Amino acid sequence: MPSSLPLSPFLLFFFFFASPTDAVFSSLLAAAGDGPRFTEAPHFRNGVHCPSISDVHIAMTLDAHYLRGSIAAVHSILKHSSCPDTLFFHFFAPAGGRVGSTVRSVFPALRFEVYPFRAELVSGLISSSVRVALQNPLNYVRAYLADVIDSCVQRVVYLDSDVIVVDDVRRLWDDAAARLDSAAAVVAAPEYCHANFTRYFAPTFWAEGGAQAFAGRRHRPCYFNTGVMVMDLHRWRAGGYRRRIERWMEVQRERRIYELGSLPPFLLVFAGEVEGLEHRWNQHGLGGDNLTGECRRLHPGPVSLMHWSGKGKPWDRLDAGNPCPVDQLWKPYDLYVRPSSGASSIAAT
Repeated sequence: MPSSLPLSPFLLFFFFFASPTDAVFSSLLAAAGDGPRFTEAPHFRNGVHCPSISDVHIAMTLDAHYLRGSIAAVHSILKHSSCPDTLFFHFFAPAGGRVGSTVRSVFPALRFEVYPFRAELVSGLISSSVRVALQNPLNYVRAYLADVIDSCVQRVVYLDSDVIVVDDVRRLWDDAAARLDSAAAVVAAPEYCHANFTRYFAPTFWAEGGAQAFAGRRHRPCYFNTGVMVMDLHRWRAGGYRRRIERWMEVQRERRIYELGSLPPFLLVFAGEVEGLEHRWNQHGLGGDNLTGECRRLHPGPVSLMHWSGKGKPWDRLDAGNPCPVDQLWKPYDLYVRPSSGASSIAAT
């Protein structure tokens, strides 16, 4: 089974100078279109021990601006998976789009389904945020997974589009499943109890008795990032958690209690009830803060997943010719074909 990146000098050399396509494709597909273009990914095969193991279900969004990130994320997951044929992806995209055909062209063997997400389900509940991008209805898909994904699927790994996985995702799946079952919990995610939890809500929220919202929780309420979660969909449905999140969004519309987008409602419902995972599964904040997107370094310790949460996205900084050092770790998984490259490609439609 592949191990996670220790970021040794050798691996840093690989990430900076090796291309994931150097060994690759017997052919490249070409298609006409005005959208971004991508090369076909290599085909990754199962290891010898895979036939008898269950599927890993992964949910992601496919947004126009973040499509390049989503494709790089999928590429990284497949590359580091010991059993890629056991992965099933649940993609959520704006209604009326055709991104599914792009995904199929880039990953011909990928098992997936695309669900059209109707913005009107949540648009009336969304309030303004510190960044306009955080107001995108697709940011709220994570609260509606259990309403859309088939009821036979018990668990799903939810991942943001600005992540790269450098470990076998089944390790995340297995660890989270054991923790969720032992505690009969709904959400497993890395927690960051050293973070100042109070700053995610307005001072008036705390002044008006907001702490009571967290009374009776199993653990101390701590910050967790909703871009990497393993969710038990059966318990989610049984507990009516989508409606609980919507109720806090309604409160926010009546009296402003936070500034960020979809994160605070999740904190209000789940902080203190999350089953903690190792921090290696969400090295987040690599996109800087929500205003300037300044460069940041990896946190100390092992790395299994890198997350460019914040304003700065690696593809934007690379295209602008002003990447941060950590963006070079994302680049090997990028299948985007620049217009000037002249390579055969697949166009997003």
